[in-house]
Amino acid sequence: MNLGEKSTTAKTVYHDNFIDRLFIAFFCRKMAIALGTTTTLKGYDAFVDLSQKMVQGRNPQEQQDLVEIVLKSLIPSPVLYFTRTFVPANKWVCEANAKFAKILFPWLVGVCELREVEIEDQNNQTIVQNSGVHIKKCRYLEQSGCAAMCINMCKLPTQKFFTESFGIPVTLTPNFEDFSCEMVFGQNPPPFHEEDASRQPCLREVCDTAVTSSLSKNISPCPKIAK
Repeated sequence: MNLGEKSTTAKTVYHDNFIDRLFIAFFCRKMAIALGTTTTLKGYDAFVDLSQKMVQGRNPQEQQDLVEIVLKSLIPSPVLYFTRTFVPANKWVCEANAKFAKILFPWLVGVCELREVEIEDQNNQTIVQNSGVHIKKCRYLEQSGCAAMCINMCKLPTQKFFTESFGIPVTLTPNFEDFSCEMVFGQNPPPFHEEDASRQPCLREVCDTAVTSSLSKNISPCPKIAK
């Protein structure tokens, strides 16, 4: 598959159960409140539609700030304060968060599995722990079909929320070829400009910008990705 080219295989079909639908409705309600508007769509389609509304008329930083508002509204402020102040981001805590993510996130991102990862601690020592979450094929990226939305609406604000507001560092590394993603709790995210994601082209056959750039035979980073 060429760089920036989206797979043409059929989209994954999901069968959300009652609990999944509750989570989707809860998130959609928080997003609608932050936006001051709603959507006529239902289920996960509503979630993606509200995400697209959050993008419209906003630059990448404004999009991330709005997502941060939504994320903070999901958990009471005292809980966030207690966690980042009194709960150390040690091996046990990071592994526990990975287990919770595996259980709670499938409605959002699809099937997940735990992975053993190597983390560099504060003493620059490498430790091995089961705090990695492998997302086999991200539901959000597949449904939105947008590299910029993946980065501005998920990767960057999620990293900031967990690392700064929750006090538990996490790094998300999306793979735009197979739509998988590696989520590592306990690993501080690197500066974004050093990551491959910062130079990710638009996904072809989905984005108008990608069509334009392909006509000019010039594969360049998506212009909507945060700089």
